Amino acid sequence: MLLHPEVAEALDAGRPVVALESTIISHGLPRPDNLRIAREIEDAVRAGGAVPATVAVVDGQARIGLDDAALDRVASDPDVDKVSVRDIAVVAARGGVGATTVASTAHLAARAGIRVFATGGLGGVHRGARDTWDESADLTTLSRTPVLVVCAGVKSILDVGATLERLETLNVGVLGYRTDRFPGFYLRDSGHGLFWTAETPGQVADVLRQQDALNSAGYGLVLANPIGIADELDHELHDRTLHAGLAAAHQAGVTGKDVTPFLLDFFHRETHGASLAANVALVLGNARLAAEVAAAYAS
Repeated sequence: MLLHPEVAEALDAGRPVVALESTIISHGLPRPDNLRIAREIEDAVRAGGAVPATVAVVDGQARIGLDDAALDRVASDPDVDKVSVRDIAVVAARGGVGATTVASTAHLAARAGIRVFATGGLGGVHRGARDTWDESADLTTLSRTPVLVVCAGVKSILDVGATLERLETLNVGVLGYRTDRFPGFYLRDSGHGLFWTAETPGQVADVLRQQDALNSAGYGLVLANPIGIADELDHELHDRTLHAGLAAAHQAGVTGKDVTPFLLDFFHRETHGASLAANVALVLGNARLAAEVAAAYAS
């Protein structure tokens, strides 16, 4: 792995660092706005008091923290692969360029010694998984990876209830940030409750310290941070678009890892950009909160 000098220096000095995924840049946001938004996400981490470390595979090398040229390439190259943990070695061996998912970002961040990671929405169990067995590798990766993932819950296009059940089975803890309701990405409330909550970044940092002390840091932890009240999508518009998008994906034969980018693009088009605005708002909020948690943990 290649650590950006700023990231390496911060880790050596014990200063807070927040890992960021790159799939949202290459596959989750429309060009050319994605590059600008990627920089805004990094700026949000800095505003929260931490060093941003966007993760990607560039020319076959896993990079923890990207310079301007690498970030531009991930944002602009139409041939960037979507890379989960199982794909890293293949893309690296071929000297390719890959944008990391939640799973692969968490894996590489943990190897680099980064404890806190910010993203938009966690992957999970897909609707109809009883027949398709379609479940994101994010879940099993978190069951053995010592990172805190700050997210706006799981994407509402998934089976939220089944995802929460799987997280429980896999020993991945879930905390609601100032809420006892599990967020639904574009929505503040997915309809599912939470048992544990935290009110401050310091309380979250205390949980991480106890994981360390009790030798349970081999498991991941999810901090569910709901989208702001003013930023969430209209519920009726969300439900109508979701049903139409699922039907369109089925008709088009979209399956596996292509479902999420297909539906995100569908939401963007059908809501005339409202879903994109919500997506950007929640990612920026998660990045800022992750930085505050990382700073509290480092102190």
